[in-house]
Amino acid sequence: MGEDALKVVAADSGAALLDECFTPSLIVGATAVMVEPPYRSASACISEPVFFKGVDSALLIVRELEFCRRLLKEVDADVVHLDMSLRGLNLEELSVVQLSRLKISGRARKQILTILPNLRRISSDIKRVYGLDVLAIGKESIPIRIAELTCGAYAILYSAERAVKERVKLRLGLPVKCCARFSKGRITMHSLLPAEHDITGWAEDETGVLDKVELLEMLNPCARGFRVLELSPKI
Repeated sequence: MGEDALKVVAADSGAALLDECFTPSLIVGATAVMVEPPYRSASACISEPVFFKGVDSALLIVRELEFCRRLLKEVDADVVHLDMSLRGLNLEELSVVQLSRLKISGRARKQILTILPNLRRISSDIKRVYGLDVLAIGKESIPIRIAELTCGAYAILYSAERAVKERVKLRLGLPVKCCARFSKGRITMHSLLPAEHDITGWAEDETGVLDKVELLEMLNPCARGFRVLELSPKI
C-alpha cells in the first residue's frame, strides 16, 4: 500500500429494535471503523451497545464523533467522515451563517444548531491532536456505509445477548439494503446495493451467544428495502 493511500475513520449508530408494528424503538449499537484501500471492510473498529431511545435524535451524531475520536487513539488515519449530509463541509469551520445558506429542512437545521457547539468542539480537538479534518459527507461516504454494516453485525450480538438475558424474543431491524450471514462464529453483513456487492461489515461472536438463540430473517413489511432478524432464546 502506498504512502498516499487515504485512510478514513467513520462511525454509525444503527440497527434498531422494533415493536409489534415494526416501528423502531431503540437504537442498538454505535460503531467506529477505520477503512483503507481497497475500501471493502473495516481494518479496525470499536463498538458498544447503546440501546438509545429516540431514533432521530441528533445526540447520536455527537456520540458518533466521540467514537471516532476514541478510535483515533488506536489508529493512524487521514480524515474523519461524519454521517451528516452537508456537502462534505469541514465541521470545525462550519458556522451558523454557512448553515443558514444550506438547502436543508428547517427541522434538520434546528437539530444541527442544537449540537453544533459540541460538534465543533470535538472537531477542533481532533484537528489539534491528530491534525485531521472532520467532513460532514453523509451517505456519499463508503466508509460510513461500512460503519453502518459493521454496526449492524455488532447489533445482532448485542440483541442476542439481551434476548438470552431477558428470555424474550426480539425483533431487530437491520440497516438498509443488506442481509446477514453466519459462519464459524462470525456475523457478516453483506450490502445488497448493486455497486456494493463486495462491501461488508462483520463481528466475531467471541462468547458463543449466537448458539443460544434461534434466528429468523425476514423482510420488513412496513419498510421496503429493510430486513428484520428475529432472535428467540433457545429453550
